[in-house]
Amino acid sequence: MELTCKIETFPFKRRFAISRSTRTETRVVTVTIHSGDKVGRGECVPADRYGETVEGVVAEVELVARLVQNCPDRGYLQTLLPPGAARNAIDCALWDLEAKRGGHRCLEQAGLYWCEPVTAFSISLDDPVVMASAAEREATRPLLKLKLGGGKEDEARVRAVRKAAPAATLIVDANESWKEEDFPLLLGACQKADVKWIEQPFPAGADGVLRDTVRTIPICADESIRDRSDLAGLRDRYDAVNIKLDKAGGLTEALETMTQARALGFRILIGSTVGTSLAMAPALLLAKDAEYVDLDGPLLLDRDREVGLVYDGSIIRPPDGRLWG
Repeated sequence: MELTCKIETFPFKRRFAISRSTRTETRVVTVTIHSGDKVGRGECVPADRYGETVEGVVAEVELVARLVQNCPDRGYLQTLLPPGAARNAIDCALWDLEAKRGGHRCLEQAGLYWCEPVTAFSISLDDPVVMASAAEREATRPLLKLKLGGGKEDEARVRAVRKAAPAATLIVDANESWKEEDFPLLLGACQKADVKWIEQPFPAGADGVLRDTVRTIPICADESIRDRSDLAGLRDRYDAVNIKLDKAGGLTEALETMTQARALGFRILIGSTVGTSLAMAPALLLAKDAEYVDLDGPLLLDRDREVGLVYDGSIIRPPDGRLWG
């Protein structure tokens, strides 16, 4: 058995911005595990937000490669690395390899089934006119996710996008950019625009105002949660959680996080950092129990994997076994 990893770069179709960064490409780490004639693959997207770099993730993978080769067990992997991108790529590669060696699909292994979810389509942070133009271009999609950047201009952004896409369901993601003094204004703007979901309005750890806020729109934790160990501490502030494989450290932990989140009464969004279809495919196993799904990475990229996911508009079809699982 041999475990290798490499860095790959995929350009965006258009510049993509959120509150804390602007990118023209995504750099991913791809892990490949060879066992005889069977090959398992996994992909992760290191996040600056959590102090990750592609070079650092490669170093993490290489540090445990020999241990994983000698004991390719997902349970053992959880003890080798903390939650994060490196563990995610290895974990997903092990899932893929186990399925290929066993002659079955990963969904059978997990006792799950493929569904065909509708993914949100992300509208990059920009000035209101540009965001409205982007929303008008995608107005036939059923679900749009607005990236917001903080300040009173977010009110204009929400209003402009709603006017440009009157029929779409809107969710917004502030990526920790809002300030407490602006919250009444921005919450009111979201209510007027019939926004259905607000994601991570305040910085993690600086969100105490949510304890006493009466709202009709669910507030979803993203940066405030990585894995199941964070769930109990969020119950007094958040209505929902965004589960991402890169944060949780793989499908194995993400499944456990979802189970516990549902038991605690949280609503669920399945999200991702922008990556290729190889990063999205494992997350599809979580989609059946999610209220919203945000797995639009391949739609934002100029090119994808040779065998990628099929998007029928915003509907994601089950992955070809040659891709993953």
